[in-house]
Amino acid sequence: MITPSNILKKCLMSENGYSITPSQYWSDDEWYINQDQRDFYPNTGYQVINTGQASGTIVGGNLCTFNLLQGSCFLPEPENAILFLEEDNLLEQNTLSEFDRNLQSIIHLKSFYSVKGIVIGRFQTASQITLEQICKLIHSKPELNSIPVICNLDFGHTTPQITFPIGGEAEIIATSTRCEILIKKH
Repeated sequence: MITPSNILKKCLMSENGYSITPSQYWSDDEWYINQDQRDFYPNTGYQVINTGQASGTIVGGNLCTFNLLQGSCFLPEPENAILFLEEDNLLEQNTLSEFDRNLQSIIHLKSFYSVKGIVIGRFQTASQITLEQICKLIHSKPELNSIPVICNLDFGHTTPQITFPIGGEAEIIATSTRCEILIKKH
């Protein structure tokens, strides 16, 4: 079984590539308050929004924070990138519109035309974002129609949290019957 700690070890202590697979369960509770009384939910796995296959440099993180880098020398241009993006629920019910605005801001970057794919972390339950809503949002962006988009990954503001190496290289394969995320270089 691949756990977040196993992925961290593979990322930091091995030169071999590795696959990221969905966790069996996930949580959205305030884990730091009480470790003995946590709420875990069965993981339904990755959700493919757009099918396709792509390889590219890993760029991303929290979408709102990532966008704060625009206009600075610290923003990594998403050239030939697989974007790993996630958002928290700080704005709660406004999260979908904020995610939409922040995603559109990235789409407006000059180098966005070369983005190869997008991987989206799981949304917190308080955000009230459904799979149908995120699919509708992604499909409303013509710039995303020709690239693979996968959501519901174990990173961001839910538990478990996988490690993905920014600046490394990933390959994503998203079909109606298969979904793989491979970290090739880290």
